[in-house]
Amino acid sequence: MSIPSPRRIFTRSSYRESIHIGRILRSETVGGALLLAATIVALIWANSPLADGYFAVRDFKLGPEALHLNLSLGGWASDGLLAIFFFVAGLELKREFVAGDLRNPAKAAVPIAAAFGGVIIPAVLFTVVNLSAGPAVLKGWAIPTATDIAFALAVLAVISTHLPSALRTFLLTLAVVDDLIAIAIIAVFYPSELHLQYLALALLPLLAFTWLVQKRITAWYFLIPLALITWALVHSSGIHATVAGVLLGFAVPVIRSAKRGGPSAGPGLAEHFEHLVRPVSAGVAVPLFAFFSAGVALGGATGLKNALTDSVAVGIVVALVVGKFLGVFGTTWLVTKTTKATLDDGLAWIDVAGLALLAGVGFTVSLLISELSYGDASPHYSHAKVAILAGSVLAALLASVVLRSRNRHYRKLAVRESRDDDGDSIPDIYQQD
Repeated sequence: MSIPSPRRIFTRSSYRESIHIGRILRSETVGGALLLAATIVALIWANSPLADGYFAVRDFKLGPEALHLNLSLGGWASDGLLAIFFFVAGLELKREFVAGDLRNPAKAAVPIAAAFGGVIIPAVLFTVVNLSAGPAVLKGWAIPTATDIAFALAVLAVISTHLPSALRTFLLTLAVVDDLIAIAIIAVFYPSELHLQYLALALLPLLAFTWLVQKRITAWYFLIPLALITWALVHSSGIHATVAGVLLGFAVPVIRSAKRGGPSAGPGLAEHFEHLVRPVSAGVAVPLFAFFSAGVALGGATGLKNALTDSVAVGIVVALVVGKFLGVFGTTWLVTKTTKATLDDGLAWIDVAGLALLAGVGFTVSLLISELSYGDASPHYSHAKVAILAGSVLAALLASVVLRSRNRHYRKLAVRESRDDDGDSIPDIYQQD
């Protein structure tokens, strides 16, 4: 399959798309700050004299055993709350492919290729580092493949960079495609014992949910019970329950129906649901998951040394910091050169390098995959958590240095992007051919 040839990459989206992306980024930035706070609280509590209390809360079980739902609070966070996160990811994925930048093959080619490069190269590096460690260790090959958009945006907020809208759009698009790949990896490579009868039963409430939203019936007392039943049945099937969130998100229509004015009449149902649910995902679901998942007893300096010298940890750190950079930057450069494209005016390859380093901030999905790869009983599980934190922080620091060095230039671009000489409330740059 030949890749379409864009004349320029990192170009601005339409004004309407930029407004939509700006709203998403603001929500995710706040969510990223809460995620960081929850992570810090969990780490401090898990390594304090009151650590037993943290683990008692995390491991406290509740729920009906008969429905296979007698889960720990940590399990409810990873299987339940993250389903909300993946529901929002499913909505955004569908919207991007139907009405966003990904519907344009020429514009989508670079971020899609970069996302795949940012998955493949880290997985290869982790595998190379752990090649002699055995199949049990190699199960963690997918841990360093994910980019956490909320964490990355929190980093941008902390360093106060005026990143141009085109670069922010690229980062978000990259993360959206990255989420799709992560969903496929979890569904295909990390199922538990499969019970196909539950999976078949899950189709019934899923189809009912799909029929209702396609008919634009949005009554919560219909949709929420159907969504919960779908989630519970997928959970019982052995496929990770977060996949149910994605499927439910994919079911929601993006474009307004002709009866409601068609595409030109405003946002469709997917964007409406996203507007309602994203604050819950970014502000509640993901921070609570981080709180229950990131708490790991380091065991002092000796324990930290043991964790970071484990080949699993070494592989994760190398993959996040080096692999993500090589995958995202290298693929972007390769596609650009082979299609004879050029960067948009005002941008340089150092900007792409900064984004590629920032893509190494892997957190939420990486923690989830580490749980699926090793489980509580394995010492590699806690070592993987430490490595995810260490690799993400190191990638964030390196990205901060690169992006802050360009901040004066970004300020000039921000001024140009916000000029509105004709006073019509739309920046002039979006009205130029």
